[in-house]
Amino acid sequence: MMRTVYLYATTLFWLVVIAFWSGPLWLPDEIGGAGAVAADRTVTPAELARHAQPGDCWMVIDGVAYDFTAYLPQHPADPGLMPSWCGKEATQAYRTKTKGRPHSAHADQLLPKYRIGRLAEAR
Repeated sequence: MMRTVYLYATTLFWLVVIAFWSGPLWLPDEIGGAGAVAADRTVTPAELARHAQPGDCWMVIDGVAYDFTAYLPQHPADPGLMPSWCGKEATQAYRTKTKGRPHSAHADQLLPKYRIGRLAEAR
């Protein structure tokens, strides 16, 4: 009897451990973590320009559109710096931090979380 309880408890323990560590692989982004973008929408320059406020802040970096609205309060730099790029193409600002030095690898890893699509190509 005790051997059976031990085997069930051990099996259950390892199943929970495996589920915990593999969660980001099978859970949706909102719960499990980073993953692929479900749909890659096209953002026009006019649409980008409509999102130019700190409470509604989109930017384009390297042709990819991001919604940084939720990130603005977390940004470690001067609170007035990032909102000045809302609604704009901000590749050069991102690459140089407007100070001649690149963003960190950590910043690069955060980008997919805020991705909303691609900027429409000019015709």
